[in-house]
Amino acid sequence: MKILAPFQKRKTEKVNSEIFSVSRRDFLKASGLLTGGLVLGVSFFSCDDKGKKVATVAPNVYLTIGSDGKVTIVAHRSEMGQGIRTSLPLIIADELGADWTKVEIIQAEGDEKKYGNQNTDGSFSVRMFYKPMREAGAIARLLLLRAAAKEWNVDVDQLDTKNGQVIQRDSSKKKDFGDLVETAKTLPIPKASEVKLKDREQFNMIGKETPIIDLHNIVTGKAVFGIDAVVEGMKIAVIKRCPVVGGKVKAVNDSKALAVPGVLKVITIKGAGLPATLSKPLSGVAVIAENTWAAIKARDLLEVEWELGPNAGYDSAKQIEELKQVVAQEGTLRRKRGDFNAAKANAKKVIEHTYIAPYLAHATIEPPCALAVVKNGSCEVWACTQNPQGARDAVATELGMAVEKVKMNVTLLGGGFGRKSKPDFILEAAILAKESGLPIKVQWTREDDIRHDYYHAMSVQRIVATIDSQNKLSGWAHHIANPSISATEDLSVVQPSDGELMLGASDFPYNVPAINIATHDAKAHLRIGWLRSVRNIPQVFAAATMLDEIAEARGMDAVSNALELLGEDRHITFEQELIKTSYPNYGEKIEDYPWDTARMKKVIERVAKLSGWGKSMPAGTALGFAAHKSFLTYVACVVEVNVDQNKKISIPNVYYVVDCGLAVNVDRIKSQFEGGAQFSASLALKSTITVKDGQVEQGNFDGYQIIRMPDSPKQIHVDIIDSDAKPTGVGEPPVPPFTPALCNAIYAATGKRIYTLPIDLSI
Repeated sequence: MKILAPFQKRKTEKVNSEIFSVSRRDFLKASGLLTGGLVLGVSFFSCDDKGKKVATVAPNVYLTIGSDGKVTIVAHRSEMGQGIRTSLPLIIADELGADWTKVEIIQAEGDEKKYGNQNTDGSFSVRMFYKPMREAGAIARLLLLRAAAKEWNVDVDQLDTKNGQVIQRDSSKKKDFGDLVETAKTLPIPKASEVKLKDREQFNMIGKETPIIDLHNIVTGKAVFGIDAVVEGMKIAVIKRCPVVGGKVKAVNDSKALAVPGVLKVITIKGAGLPATLSKPLSGVAVIAENTWAAIKARDLLEVEWELGPNAGYDSAKQIEELKQVVAQEGTLRRKRGDFNAAKANAKKVIEHTYIAPYLAHATIEPPCALAVVKNGSCEVWACTQNPQGARDAVATELGMAVEKVKMNVTLLGGGFGRKSKPDFILEAAILAKESGLPIKVQWTREDDIRHDYYHAMSVQRIVATIDSQNKLSGWAHHIANPSISATEDLSVVQPSDGELMLGASDFPYNVPAINIATHDAKAHLRIGWLRSVRNIPQVFAAATMLDEIAEARGMDAVSNALELLGEDRHITFEQELIKTSYPNYGEKIEDYPWDTARMKKVIERVAKLSGWGKSMPAGTALGFAAHKSFLTYVACVVEVNVDQNKKISIPNVYYVVDCGLAVNVDRIKSQFEGGAQFSASLALKSTITVKDGQVEQGNFDGYQIIRMPDSPKQIHVDIIDSDAKPTGVGEPPVPPFTPALCNAIYAATGKRIYTLPIDLSI
């Protein structure tokens, strides 16, 4: 089983769709729902380089229209607050002309053969499925129009759909969808080539604000998250995991644990060892009990002797000091333009700084949890997973059963941020269910979550910028050292992958004559994973704060500096300057999604106007600016800060301008940026993971802090560029520019530059 990181190459280009009739029996088998009426299967497929169709046999999404007019759509992506269970079905419903109040969404189980790609990370769901979802809705719409045309004996061109009805233009004749399904069943399914997609002005929901369909159930406590899943006879398991990655259980004394009332079993989990992998559990000892309290109490009483392994002496502070020396060297050149050494030799001014960012944990409000039942040679799981197919494959491999024998039910996720794309917690439940013969829910505590995460890697970077005698930025050298995600699978990997480097380093877009991007060795000692916006976080922190310092050195304001450095309007490619490095472009062809300087300039100019950039402000209050393109979306950000006499930081306002192509669901885009600002404020001001003797020192929100309401940004203004361009991601792009904009604002307010995260004005 292979888990793709969100920046790795995926074959997502040219995804198309087709619709075909599905029997009621097949739908019942797939969904577990009883339904009458018209049942359609939507199959997504791509084409190879020669244009040959690469088909999926089974439907990826089911669309049913009942005799009562209710439209049911199967959502095949995981919902974690980003609204994807709303936004993708909304696209079908809008093209169909459905009445949204009569649309029901049901969650697909994890099954690649039935539903295609279900991996919900990397901010690519809408961009991948926008067009095929529209095509699916349009095909179903044409089928209903033809059914009405047949019944009324009129030309189909006279008809349209609106609010769940087929209507005849220039007449009062109309008919509910439900009244047409019997006729529609007798007609051949239209081909995609026969349909005309709606013009933009015909949309009723796309581009508008539509609240998430789960909102009522969430606020009333009816929504089912992973922690809410229950089956008859279910027992609770908590696990004492090895405190050092790569360690294993040497000996266990469980007598005290077994004496706790309600405790049923104690089971040792072997774990992955080293490499830790992205798809295996850690070594540990599990307590199975009748209830959570008994399980936790007994776990505390376990006496475990660990063989800690080669990471037992690891110290994160020492590694940072080592990497500061490492990045002072030349490194491995990964991108080159012009002659940086000449630019430096001839420079009027040289600016050089080292930027440090710590390990980060995901700290999802709902810690990992999964429920598994193993019986009769099969396994059924309920889990808050971003990658149900990867989890299903991992469970099948671990239990030694065919993947068809594993059913993966996807609950709502109480936050994901990339953590819940890893199936380790799901495997724990499956292993314990098989070993015990009981239905097992594995529940992680907050301490488990903080101490045994797939961490966002620490980073040490050195940037050298040169300014020539004409006051132009003449050279840029960016040196980067961080443990790579790939090292979690392969211990020999000590440098960032092409995909990691692409996120705010090798994609440096500015018109500078000499550019060197170099990487340096950094060994991984923890499980490294991806976190919301991945390496964009530290790399954009370094690059965008340096750009602010360059602007000051040139006697320019930061916005004018950025606009000038972007140069003339053009599309940028990077491949010709890369050295033994590729440019994955978030899995898309660069010609389909180019780096467009005009679009970036537009968001920068708009955010300057929105924020009142350049206005006079009271002492201790200032604005800071940063802009970045990530996940194919252009974002400019201005943060307003106030720093009082006690050096306390407050954030009265955050201003975002975003160009994400056509805005499918404005409500969710705004929500993602509002949440992104809060998430980023946590990382910038509060969050840090440190390691001593191979063990994570933080254990709960007292040590690994997230932003509290008094410290959080107060007003978050989100302005969305009106665009007809292809939709792009919105879950991760809010994060990268926030921290440097905040740091730049702090400098403007206090005169203190920030080179180390999290921000600490006391030092």
